[in-house]
Amino acid sequence: MVQLTVHGQTLPGMRYQGIVFDFNGVLFCDADLQVKSWQVIAKNLRGQEMTDDELTTHMHGRPNSYVLSYLAGRAIAGQELLDLIQVKESFYRELCLSNPSRLVLSPGARDLLEGLARSNIPRTIATSSEITNLRFFTEHVCLDGWFDVAKIVYDDGIRPGKPAPDVYLTAARNIGIAPSECVVVEDAVSGLAAAYAAGIGYIVAIGAPAEFPRLLAYASSCCSSRRGICVRRAR
Repeated sequence: MVQLTVHGQTLPGMRYQGIVFDFNGVLFCDADLQVKSWQVIAKNLRGQEMTDDELTTHMHGRPNSYVLSYLAGRAIAGQELLDLIQVKESFYRELCLSNPSRLVLSPGARDLLEGLARSNIPRTIATSSEITNLRFFTEHVCLDGWFDVAKIVYDDGIRPGKPAPDVYLTAARNIGIAPSECVVVEDAVSGLAAAYAAGIGYIVAIGAPAEFPRLLAYASSCCSSRRGICVRRAR
């Protein structure tokens, strides 16, 4: 077992054995690009953009199927769902490619991942992105340099998405570590709820200034003496 340090902070209490990262907003800074692409879809589906509260509650960290059904006001499934997902994600990837200087990992992420790799610490990603985006980022930011891509958990359209615990339960199982002995790094309230429901031992929430109060409020509402949630402002 090894002592884990995330963003310069040595985690307290027990010695955790593995770590699971959310991707968008944690290992890759793209919140504004996600918002921009989802607002285009929102205007097309319902004629108006989402409010800040809607973005927090119904977009950040949520799977595509949930967001699209919310915006449409009805359940979207089947080919219609697949088509809308590709419209949204194609636009999102175009935004990423139009800003090549931003197609890099978050500040400090590369050093952190290299340290985890040197120490042979089990690690993976649990993301609400679908397979096309996973392949896109594997190519453009070389995720396979630090992760076994086969162990990355993504939105497969079958497994319940965040805030259900399934993604983090699967991620812990994929790296062979009990959830209680894992650390999770998240940036969305829905992701914090998923990690907490999965019984993750320690949760690090990284929040942009606009989201920080909501993350802190959630952490305050569910912290206990046995499990911790550390909330830190994004750099």
